Amino acid sequence: MAQYDFKNVEKKWQDIWDKNKTFECTEDYSKPKFYALVEFPYPSGAGMHVGHIKAYSGLEVVSRKRRLEGYNVLFPIGFDAFGLPTENYAIKTNTHPRQVTDNNIEKFTSQLRRVGFSFDWSKVVDTTQEDYYKWTQWIFLKMFENNLVFRDKTLVNYCPHCKVVLSNEDSQGGKCDICHSDIVQKSKDVWYLRITEYADKLLEGLKEVDYLPNIKLQQENWIGKSTGAFVNFAVNGTDEKLKIYTTRPDTLFGVTFMVMAPEHPLIDKYADMIGNMDEVEAYRDMCSKKSAFERTQLVKDKTGVKLSGFTATNPVNGKEVPIYISDYVMMGYGTGAIMAVPAHDQRDYEFAKKFGIDIIEVIKGGDIGVEAYTGDGEMVNSGFLNGMTNKKDSIEKMAEHLQAEGIGEKGVQYKMNDWAFNRQRYWGEPIPIVHCPHCGIVPVPYEELPLRLPEVENFEPGTDGESPLAKIDSYVNCTCPKCGKPAKRETDTMPQWAGSSWYFLRYIDPHNTETFADKDKLKYWMPVDWYNGGMEHVTRHLIYSRFWYKFLYDLGEVPVSEPYAKRTAQGLILGPDGEKMSKSKGNVVDPNEVVDEFGADVLRAYVLFMGDYEKAAPWSETAVKGCKRFIDRVWGMLDIATDGDAYSKELESSFHKTIKKVSSDIENLKYNTAIAALMTLTNEIYAKGAINKAELKTFITLLNPFAPHITEEMWEKLGFDGMLNQTSWPVYDEAKCVDNEIEIAVQINGKVREKLVIAAEANADEAIAAAKSLEKIAEAINGMTIVKELYVKGRLVNIVVKP
Repeated sequence: MAQYDFKNVEKKWQDIWDKNKTFECTEDYSKPKFYALVEFPYPSGAGMHVGHIKAYSGLEVVSRKRRLEGYNVLFPIGFDAFGLPTENYAIKTNTHPRQVTDNNIEKFTSQLRRVGFSFDWSKVVDTTQEDYYKWTQWIFLKMFENNLVFRDKTLVNYCPHCKVVLSNEDSQGGKCDICHSDIVQKSKDVWYLRITEYADKLLEGLKEVDYLPNIKLQQENWIGKSTGAFVNFAVNGTDEKLKIYTTRPDTLFGVTFMVMAPEHPLIDKYADMIGNMDEVEAYRDMCSKKSAFERTQLVKDKTGVKLSGFTATNPVNGKEVPIYISDYVMMGYGTGAIMAVPAHDQRDYEFAKKFGIDIIEVIKGGDIGVEAYTGDGEMVNSGFLNGMTNKKDSIEKMAEHLQAEGIGEKGVQYKMNDWAFNRQRYWGEPIPIVHCPHCGIVPVPYEELPLRLPEVENFEPGTDGESPLAKIDSYVNCTCPKCGKPAKRETDTMPQWAGSSWYFLRYIDPHNTETFADKDKLKYWMPVDWYNGGMEHVTRHLIYSRFWYKFLYDLGEVPVSEPYAKRTAQGLILGPDGEKMSKSKGNVVDPNEVVDEFGADVLRAYVLFMGDYEKAAPWSETAVKGCKRFIDRVWGMLDIATDGDAYSKELESSFHKTIKKVSSDIENLKYNTAIAALMTLTNEIYAKGAINKAELKTFITLLNPFAPHITEEMWEKLGFDGMLNQTSWPVYDEAKCVDNEIEIAVQINGKVREKLVIAAEANADEAIAAAKSLEKIAEAINGMTIVKELYVKGRLVNIVVKP
């Protein structure tokens, strides 16, 4: 047989699959379904990288296996194409974002097809197309109708370089997610989605799904539910109450000061009472130049200003406590004020030490002369709690006291904030809202959707963080849908996360013009059976999309309560140097070059063979060549193929064991060991020097999900009916997975002297007799007295002797 010509073979089969629409799902709803979902790519100008290949290859293998198992498989792909990177590139190259997006999608599509992924290309979505974002806007309006959308002036995370407001999620570590510049705080009107209303539902839903434990934990931590109490501290000389939230109401007797956010409205309201407002204003100005991340870092110098003449009263002991402002308290977190117990909180302790504030121990067990004591212990200096040693009981007793005295109540808080949902950029979904001087905020009528993004030449952001759309009078000036008088359109656009929050629903019915998806189709296909993606998206995207979906579920628009039955994640592919791939390091591997040199099947096999799928692994050119040799050896089996319609006696057990292992490993993301099992079987086949057609049929079927091009070609050359992708997945016989013979150790006085191959079912007498007949063992025991003979079934024979 001639050498394997991967270039022609791969192109041939890709054309056949495309022409025959081989991987399109069917409308036959009597079949069992399998909906496999991968995170759709952001189509950047750089094109695909090997990380994309690994991310998609896992469920690509599962999807091909499911089709061979008789499932109706939906395995779609699309493009998450709105967002800053495209717009920034468009500005840089003076090309319209629409053109940039179309070019990038074309490039990605060609690369995906070249690798031979079995995507259903009839279901492609592009979040920037009007027939898609019409329904993104529709869902937004439904949320607006249901009081889940609101507008508020607040301090926001602002990127001066991108000229855009960012959510906390998009500015972690005080850096812009897009350009990595430092972000600053800016006061601005912001649209929010009330995701906190769904916090409990999002937590409860985690009990229904099969997510990796780490993914569940990250979601739980992100939502950050805590139980505690709200406590009201009277502000002296006013009728105001300063409301705080604490998870440790049992420590209230230890409160010696309070801290408010520098932006707290009570400061402006009672500015006349505060004797040092100049100092306060100077401190506020300093805080405005810091990001939320910088302000809330634990390891930093403690700064603050004591409010002169402005104090509060501790409600449980009547003591007057000073009030400070400090940057680490934010208006957007909790109530914008905290109580401070320096004896039992290290940050409060450091603040108290710096400003000379009293430190009162209320829990025994530490040395507050040295540091805060954060452990458990007996309550002291705490009135009615004194002597109590159980933290839970102390918290409960104080909570009951607060309730009874009308000075507080039990409460729940979440670390997760409401979702800042607008961007001051052009390339995003227009927010379908009108601002009317008479009617206020008015939604665009549903029948006017989509509210189209206007064609513009100048899409650069404004210098003050205003959207480019604000410059287009023909877009801004409109008529109020309610009263018919002149009004103005909202000029901010939605964040990139909007389109990706529901794309898995549109895949099900992407061309429907009447609704986002037909209900019968949703009922058949939902939930997504298996969703795979990066760990970097298991908080933001996964939480946002679950929120949108649960909202639609509450409206009765979708059939089940959770969108994803199962969620897994792949590890990164590192550069050959073991570092994360980046252009600046020069360690990026281009998948096109691998396909050019070795073929798509080698690339597909290697990204799954390189290590544990869920862990990071470095790229190795040597190992790629190893996979190429494996593929070539598989092709070489055509030269040693013989007739035969059943497994040969020599290979029967190996084939059944391999079917079992590959089948199981695919389901458990152990793709590397599945391929290793096929490599081991290859060695056995070559050791025998022959493989019959029945065996080769099974072998190429098992390999097909990993290397579909070569296996389809071999199927055709062997003269089997139809195409390989139309056959059935092999089945194994458990009884034939058991070895007929096993290798055991033979010991003398506990030391291994020899190995012995015996029948798996041999009894002790047979095993010991066989051991004694071995030449080495016979010599060793000759002339010795046998004290004891022992057979540990399936493992060893031990003969104890003495002279």
